[in-house]
This record gives sequence, structure tokens and C-alpha cells, in this order.
Amino acid sequence: MKNVKLSKLWDSLHSSYWFIPTLMALGSMILAIAMLTLDRAGNTPNWWWIYTGGTDGARSLLSSVASSMVSVVATAFSITIVALQLASSNFGPRLLRNFMQDTGNQIVLGTFIATFIYCLLVLRTIHGEGDEYKEFIPQLSVTVGTGLAIASIGVLIYFIHHASTIIQASHVITQVSGDLDKAIDRLFPEKIGDGNEEKPRQLAEILAKFDSEASPVKADRDGYLQAIDDGELMNIARDRNLLVLLKTHPGKFVIAGSDLAMVLPGERVDRNLNKQINDAFILGKERTEYQDVEFPIDQLVEIALRAISPAVNDPFTAIRCIDRLSAGLSRLAQRNFPSPDRYDCDRNLRVIAEGVTFEELVNSAFNQIRQYGRSDVAVTIRLLESLARIVPYTRNSQQRETLRRHAQMILNNSREQISQEGDRKDVQERYQRVIQALELN
Repeated sequence: MKNVKLSKLWDSLHSSYWFIPTLMALGSMILAIAMLTLDRAGNTPNWWWIYTGGTDGARSLLSSVASSMVSVVATAFSITIVALQLASSNFGPRLLRNFMQDTGNQIVLGTFIATFIYCLLVLRTIHGEGDEYKEFIPQLSVTVGTGLAIASIGVLIYFIHHASTIIQASHVITQVSGDLDKAIDRLFPEKIGDGNEEKPRQLAEILAKFDSEASPVKADRDGYLQAIDDGELMNIARDRNLLVLLKTHPGKFVIAGSDLAMVLPGERVDRNLNKQINDAFILGKERTEYQDVEFPIDQLVEIALRAISPAVNDPFTAIRCIDRLSAGLSRLAQRNFPSPDRYDCDRNLRVIAEGVTFEELVNSAFNQIRQYGRSDVAVTIRLLESLARIVPYTRNSQQRETLRRHAQMILNNSREQISQEGDRKDVQERYQRVIQALELN
């Protein structure tokens, strides 16, 4: 796996509204210096579209562009804040990070800021005949400033369209579903090895030793575990000849002083080792999907729950979320879940990780929707239809038993909460389809 800390740094920068605009602002400074250097060299080409006016016209043009960019930036910022407020109220605060990661909005703000800075830098170099300095009209630089103003108008049109699109439920659900697919491909690749590592014969005895001989490594701060640097952790265990048992996994909230890992032999745990292992655990203020496949599932569930709440009563949005969840679980059912055992290059067991199971992910996807939507006939029917669609992709009896259990719970809820006999018959019919699909696989 590539460097986890660098990847997390890039993810943090990509989720900020200052990084790309800052780069574009620096680029505008470099562009202004380059254009002014060409103008001072006196090599301005005699093309028809090059600015040929006087100093007053150049100053007026650049001043108008710069002042208008300030107004447009304020307007774009206001629209962005409104979009974030709508997203937080309609889809949940955990979806704000998806909007913050939107590259289009960042480029739009960066374009306006870059145009303003460019015009400001060029404007200060224009001198007329009556000025203290020699007359200087940077014709090429003014022309480029005009081009940036025209480009900003195009970007503004794009921004208005984009801002009205990204707050639509269909767009948000599709985006979160795409994050889920990427997380599945990243964390559960189709080829993860043939699993032919030689496991220790006395693995059960080794695990039993952790209760009596291992020492814990305590967390030194609070936060959500966003990622674990597997490579760094493996190097620590190999260099010190340790066996490390992880007590948590990405997505969990870690409390300072709680156990991050158990180390065997325990007498080798010291302050330095505690710090090294803590540095391999990347904590943050919120969850991310980088090593947490359950996070985008929870985001889709949150959208669905808000949609079926009495205040909103929008089962169609909830059904869209269920469809996307069934697609993601179908992909997961086809993948091999990585072994919790991690071996070094000499095939020595060094790390035992705590991973997620297919059953846990199915529970995360369907439990809350089933509980809060048990009186909604359309949602109940779509849940059963989704289970039937997942069944053909299952690979073992444990996965099918998980789906059977959820189908039974959905049926039981319908008998208690749905009053109309006809609706209960429709639910019973969908349940039978799930059972038939399970029997055929």
C-alpha cells in the first residue's frame, strides 16, 4: 500500500476550500510576473486582439475587472454557504465533507481570486506620461487580464449550474455510491493473494498468550481512527521482533487511554514503542472512507433515514439509497475479505488486525432502515427485493444466512406494523422470492 500518511495529507488538502484557490492565486502571481517581463522586453506582437489603448483605458479596464471579481467572489461564497446549509439539513452533517471535496467549487473560487490578484498586480505597474516614472502600458498583460475576465464569466455560468446540481438528492446519492465503490475496490481488491501463507500451528495458543503475557499500547489522544499505516506498523513489529494484536479498526472512535493494540512479548513495551505505534494510527475529527468502507454505507443510510422521517416523508429517496446499498453489498459479496493475519517477508506472523465482516456491513446497511421504515410498505418491499438481488452474488452459506435473517426480521416487522392485509400479502410475496433465491444458491 502506498504511503498512508501522504495519502491522508492529500485527502485533507483536497477536502479544504483554501488549497486549490491558494495554488491558483500563486499561479496568477507567476503569470503576472511573466507577462510583465515580456511587456518590459518590448517584444509585444502586433496582433489585432492585443490591447492598444492608453493608460487611462488600461487602468479603467483592470480596475473594473478587479472590483467585479470581488463582488462575484462574495456572491459565489454566499451561494456555497447556502448549499452547505441545505446539504446539512436535508442529507445530514456527515455529507458536508463530500461537498467540501467538490473540485469544481474550489476551482471556481480559485479562478475568481486568481483573476483579482492578477489584475491588481498588473494595475500597479501602469504609468502615464505625467507620472513620476516612464510611461509604461503592459499591453500583453492587459490583454491576458481581459482573457481572464472572459474566462471568469464562463466559470460563473458553470458555477450557477453546478451549484444547483450538487444539492439534488440523485446527485448526492450517486456521489456517495461512487465513494463506496472506490472504497470496495481499494480495500477489497479482486486479487488479494492466494492466502497460502503458512499460519502457525499453535495460533490459538499464541492468541491465548495475549491475555496473560501481552502488554497494551494506550491511545495518547481522542479521535476517529481514519487510517492505520500498515507498512510502518509492520516495520516496527519486524524490527523489534513483536507480535501486535490490533484492538480497533478504522471508523471507530478512540478514547485517550484506551487500548490501541496488545503487544507480545509485553516486557518490550516502553515509552518509545508506545509513541511509535501511536504514530502509525491516524486519528482525526471525523470519519473518512479511506480505510473505512462502512462510512459511505452509513452516509447512504443517513440519507435514507432522513427521507423516511415523518418531517420529510420521501420514500422515493430512501428507495434510491436502498438500491445503491444493494449494489454495493453485491460487489462486497463477490470479494475475498482480507485475512486478519499479517506476515512479514520471512512469513513470520507480525500483526493480527481487527477487520469488518460481511455480516457487519449488511447490518449497517439494513438494520436502521428496517427499524425506522417498518411501517412504510414501499420501503419494506424494496428492502426484500434488494436482499433477493444480493443473493445470487453470495459465495458461502454464512453470507446467505445473514440475508435470510434480515429477510425474516423484515417480515416480522411487517406483520406487526402493516395493517392492510393486501400490503402484508405483497410483503409476504417478496419474502418468498428471497427464500426461493436462497434455496437456489
